[in-house]
Amino acid sequence: MKKDILINSGVNEVRAAIVEDGNLAEYFIEFPERRRIVGNIYLGKVSNVVQGLNAAFVDIGFKNDAFLHFSDVDESLESSIIIDESDEDDSPSKKKNNKSKNEESSSDIALRNSLPKPGGKKAPKFSTKKTGEFAINLSVGQDVIVQVTREAYSNKGVKVTSKISIAGRYLVFLPFDNLLGVSQKIQSYDERKRLRKIMIELGGKKYGCIMRTATMNKTRKELKNDWDHLRSLWLEMETRISKVNAPALLYQDVTLSKSLVRDQFGNNTRSLIVDSKRLYKDICDYLNWTAPSFVEKVHLHLSDTSIFDYYGIEEKINTIYQRNVHLPGGGSLVFDQAEAMLVIDVNSGKQTGADQEKTAVKTNSEALKEIAQQIRLRDIGGMIVVDFIDMVKESNRKKLYNDFRKYMSGDRAKWVAFPLSQLGLLQITRQRINQNIGEKVTDICPNCRGVGRVSSSNVNLNQIERWLKNFKIYSKEFRLLLRVHPRIAEELNKGAMSKVSKLMFKYFVRIKIIQDDSIAQDQFKFFSVRQQKEVTGEYPF
Repeated sequence: MKKDILINSGVNEVRAAIVEDGNLAEYFIEFPERRRIVGNIYLGKVSNVVQGLNAAFVDIGFKNDAFLHFSDVDESLESSIIIDESDEDDSPSKKKNNKSKNEESSSDIALRNSLPKPGGKKAPKFSTKKTGEFAINLSVGQDVIVQVTREAYSNKGVKVTSKISIAGRYLVFLPFDNLLGVSQKIQSYDERKRLRKIMIELGGKKYGCIMRTATMNKTRKELKNDWDHLRSLWLEMETRISKVNAPALLYQDVTLSKSLVRDQFGNNTRSLIVDSKRLYKDICDYLNWTAPSFVEKVHLHLSDTSIFDYYGIEEKINTIYQRNVHLPGGGSLVFDQAEAMLVIDVNSGKQTGADQEKTAVKTNSEALKEIAQQIRLRDIGGMIVVDFIDMVKESNRKKLYNDFRKYMSGDRAKWVAFPLSQLGLLQITRQRINQNIGEKVTDICPNCRGVGRVSSSNVNLNQIERWLKNFKIYSKEFRLLLRVHPRIAEELNKGAMSKVSKLMFKYFVRIKIIQDDSIAQDQFKFFSVRQQKEVTGEYPF
């Protein structure tokens, strides 16, 4: 499958699209003031260790502490022996070891040159089927180096790991591991052996690395350039750690455009087209250093027509932001985001036929391909539930499930799908790394406060009446100003005998209505004419 990478650079955003065989497959967006943080490395401070959650919380300078699950703790912070300071062993060797630990600085502990001194309690425990039970050498107040693996979303903070890795064009540098791994996509035994030999010569046993698929057939010089660059980045971080106090940013991952060039620009990429001269030069400079043979694939878009319109994908991009997505045969998809999951409803719409089963199969089949595309385009993570149109035949349900797996095979994120349930529901879990596109480009609605709906006019009018009733109980005033949204003002003034007139007669008060676009439809503000101030909050309703 041939793919093209298109990058649109604007003043306030950078958008990128991956087109596979002419079809939009993936879409990314980055704002300069809100750069992605996945891949960033921080010197954090442990603020809490919760055995009941099998996790620690680490202060890395954000509003909410980062979440570090014990399964994301690297081996350099693990011990097969549970440390207990209450142990009465007073042997000279024990005293000597304790002394050295006391003298170790926080940077030594963060760099795994020593373990933290126990705080009088057993270290928290964690167990897996593979490794059995081991201790987690983390204590409150300890400095620790962590890397962001998932952005914050909803009311959840970022997720981090202490398994640090720095990605390059060909290699992934592992400062706390001596693993030498080779991509499983490189299947040649001789090539795997050659690559391992080169990396042993370059890295020795002090550091580890993973050789990416792009290392295949690369020369020792090319691999050495990448290794030296990554190692120098880590050495700079080591130096910085001893000079800063936690929390502090140690390393910021590359921008969206460079990450696409680094991670996805390979032999199966036909072209990379960008509409910014500055970005074009940056990409060419990067490739001249890492992969000179790919420079000829980079092109500058010079047409007056916007790059996404020129290549016919802007219309498809627009569907990413829509709640309803129409299908070719007249059906539609409805996307609803809940707190814990995304629900997709498949509607037949205008599709009808004498045979209900055939109609259901046709609509569901059309929906299936679009759903797989939208999941990737919107970068939806977590739980996804798809409500298909009911089908009676088990063979049709199995085919639908198998076809979905086929359409999702190109997804780089980890995902799991389960066969359709008896209710016709397809359940999917997909790896969440970044905020999905909807979260990136939208804010919580100030009117509905995130529920997607606002109170009806009847509810608002009832609230106004309840306020007036309480007002008359405690106040003798009879002249008020009422500021409301134009829609509510229209409802109050509607009819021969308007609702506001009825309220004035009922509560013996004079009300002047003032329309105000800045007020939400479910809000109102009362002002006292005599006191010349707002009094809404003084009389709860």
